[in-house]
Amino acid sequence: MRRTLFGPDHEQFRQLVRTVLEREVVPNYEGWREDGIVPRDLFRTLGSVGIMGFAVPEAFGGGGTPDYRYNVVIQEEAARAVVTLGGLRTHLDIVLPYFLAFADDDQRARWFPGLASGELYTAIAMSEPGVGSDLAGISTSAVRDGEHYVVNGAKTFITGGELADLVVVVVRTGRDPDDRRAGLSLLVVEKGMPGFTVGRRLHKIGLSTQDTVELAFDNVRVPVGNLLGAEGTGFAKLTHNLAQERLAIAVGSVAQAVTAHEQTIRYVRERTVFGRPLAQFQNTKFELAAMAAELEAGQALLDAAVRAHLDGELTPADAAKTKLFCTEMQGRVVDRCLQLHGGYGYVTEFPIARMYADARVTRIYGGTSEVLKTIISKSLEL
Repeated sequence: MRRTLFGPDHEQFRQLVRTVLEREVVPNYEGWREDGIVPRDLFRTLGSVGIMGFAVPEAFGGGGTPDYRYNVVIQEEAARAVVTLGGLRTHLDIVLPYFLAFADDDQRARWFPGLASGELYTAIAMSEPGVGSDLAGISTSAVRDGEHYVVNGAKTFITGGELADLVVVVVRTGRDPDDRRAGLSLLVVEKGMPGFTVGRRLHKIGLSTQDTVELAFDNVRVPVGNLLGAEGTGFAKLTHNLAQERLAIAVGSVAQAVTAHEQTIRYVRERTVFGRPLAQFQNTKFELAAMAAELEAGQALLDAAVRAHLDGELTPADAAKTKLFCTEMQGRVVDRCLQLHGGYGYVTEFPIARMYADARVTRIYGGTSEVLKTIISKSLEL
């Protein structure tokens, strides 16, 4: 079906992103996979052509166009090229919005030029050992001491944490025995601050170029001027961008499933089994046809959710529905695509094997499928 989500400016931006990926990323990607991380200079390169700063106000060197459809284009083009760009999605779709929404004038002057140019790269540190979806259980503390906060604690599963220059850390600045969600704050910890250390890189089954690490804070003195928003309002701020975070995961899920489907169609046309192309077998046709219907449904739901988000109307329940459907659909489609590749689908030199491994986490991060079902059921007053 014809999509109507994008305009000429988005398509022009798409060509820019496609060109940069083909020139700067695809030729080097296998080496990055072996290294388990993208080079830090990648983000400076992307910044030099405006990809990092399109949402940053023009006064700070950005494009001044906070239109989420540009984020969608980046994910779709990365999926098309069968690459993952480290923690770029987390930086652009999840972390940058906190700066855009809550940074004060001084923080904007300090950080926005670097965010626009790619000189500054970000991560967000929420999860802790033993604390996953339960953000109210966070224990990393920040105690006020004059013009500084003293931070102690640990974080884990931090996407982009190895390369990040600025880490938005969810800390506990107070406690309320009657409200577990009270007393959380967002504090920006900068690379190089004494006592702030990047721990081991976690080895994952997928997303091989995305650095995912543990972080430790041992009496880290962070200036009060690095507090994003008012103290104690962290939980509300975290929910402020939660719909976009879940939408972003759905965007990647659909885009990657579409690419898996397209690549599988090419494969079955070329692969010969029992003397004829695999594409001529009825089972192959039926499998790919069923996937095509699922992909159309997922794309339609996703595009409707993106439009609702642009209009400020995407509810938490609708974001949960979108992520739930699209990520579960991705899992089904990529699994069936791998099956049609036969034994070659299990060999990592074939992109479908990498897409299969990458797809598994989308049903976990940003809210597990089970958490999303809980949110949806509450909207049904159940």
